[in-house]
Amino acid sequence: MLFRQFFDTASSTYTYLLASGRGREAVIIDPVKENVAQYLQAIEQLDLRLVRAIDTHTHADHVTGLGDLRDATSCVTLMGEQSKASCVSQQVRDGDTVRIEQLQLRSLYTPGHTDESFSFLIEAGGPGAVFTGDVLLIRGTGRTDFQGGDPGRSWDSIHDRLLSLDDDTLVYPAHDYRGWTVSTIGEERRFNPRLAGRSRDEYIALMRGLRLPDPRMMDIAIPANLACGKT
Repeated sequence: MLFRQFFDTASSTYTYLLASGRGREAVIIDPVKENVAQYLQAIEQLDLRLVRAIDTHTHADHVTGLGDLRDATSCVTLMGEQSKASCVSQQVRDGDTVRIEQLQLRSLYTPGHTDESFSFLIEAGGPGAVFTGDVLLIRGTGRTDFQGGDPGRSWDSIHDRLLSLDDDTLVYPAHDYRGWTVSTIGEERRFNPRLAGRSRDEYIALMRGLRLPDPRMMDIAIPANLACGKT
């Protein structure tokens, strides 16, 4: 499998480009508008044809590149069925399979960070890996205090949907703020300080007590992302 990981320094966002190999169809996950030119350069140099662009949820800290990528490549833009971004070309339900030639991604509804968050699990065509958006981070979890977030649903999504995967499943989040690039389900079960050794009630109390400031771009990013980044 061809795999590329991009990093946006302004928002600490990871974007992922996947394909069966050079010269094949490709999918991109959580693209950032300001970096679309870089993605298109990689797509051209690897002789790929972008057929899907996915946002795991409506981001609050950057503007998505979905709309610009659709304009440039005629790809299908995709989000979960609970998303209020009516501009997307396709909405998926929990358990749906997204096929890109030999590569298959299974859609997992994992609310908690937002009420429309999805994760995407590689089922075929590549290593065991899950793209968790902001629900499960590396040694952390996504905040739960806006956009329909809920700490109880976050705990349930992480424990029932994600930590139930095989220990060696690779974890690729949409953000990291400390330099981590990849983890595994087993590592997060044992070493994630918000999860390991805590009960559901303890996690809920922890998340409700964070008192984090709003993301700097929240007022710009959310309405822009509901329009697929086409401001």
